Amino acid sequence: MIILSLASCSEYQKLLKSQDYEAKWQKANEYYEQGKYSKVIELMDELKTIYKGTERAEQALYMLGNSYFQSKDYFSASHEYQLYYKTFPNGTFVEDCRFMSGKAAYLNAPDPRLSQEGTIQAMDELNVFLEYYPQSDRRAEVEIMLNDLMEKLAYKALLNCQLYYDLGNYMGNNYESCIVTATLALQDFPSSRYRANLAFLILKARFAYAQNSYDYLKEERFRQVVDEYYSFVNEFPQSQYQKEADQLFETAKKYIK
Repeated sequence: MIILSLASCSEYQKLLKSQDYEAKWQKANEYYEQGKYSKVIELMDELKTIYKGTERAEQALYMLGNSYFQSKDYFSASHEYQLYYKTFPNGTFVEDCRFMSGKAAYLNAPDPRLSQEGTIQAMDELNVFLEYYPQSDRRAEVEIMLNDLMEKLAYKALLNCQLYYDLGNYMGNNYESCIVTATLALQDFPSSRYRANLAFLILKARFAYAQNSYDYLKEERFRQVVDEYYSFVNEFPQSQYQKEADQLFETAKKYIK
């Protein structure tokens, strides 16, 4: 078995070094059918250039994109799918490539603690797919992915708000920045699962802002806390933050004549 494996490996290395592109093409298709995607990638990455402008170029890009996807290299997969639909806007696999480009970008979207540029790019890809194919039977799957990506952006906003809150008065009024950022997030993500978290952060930030104000400003700002409290409990009457919100409310009332 070891001898056969070594012979097979040696054969493959000879194929890689050869200029017999027909043999490489046939073997790449054979490997594709066998699910040996790393070998397909090596061969097709060369062949897509060799067959540029021919009928085989379209298939080469499609197979290359699928091979990267199956290998979980979603960044490269999305790139190849995009290259396909830009090169062959009326190609046989154009709808599939537009969808798969978005799906690969979705799977490659970064952790919320990181820059969300990749998340936004994935959303762009998926939204463009819906523009081109509004009646697609993949629409439901695309909408699920878009919702997941929106939640990722909402959570990123929540992390930013929490950071502002935690910074407090360090090098400026970060409570106000927390309030502004959270308010914008509530507008941008009205159906987010993090809506209550964002709304409560606004209440907490208003309270901390009032508490750290000059005495002559406290009454006015604690009135804002009370207003914020009523808005919060009206929208989230069963919130996990209810007890803490009530405590902030009771304290705020003491400052109001």
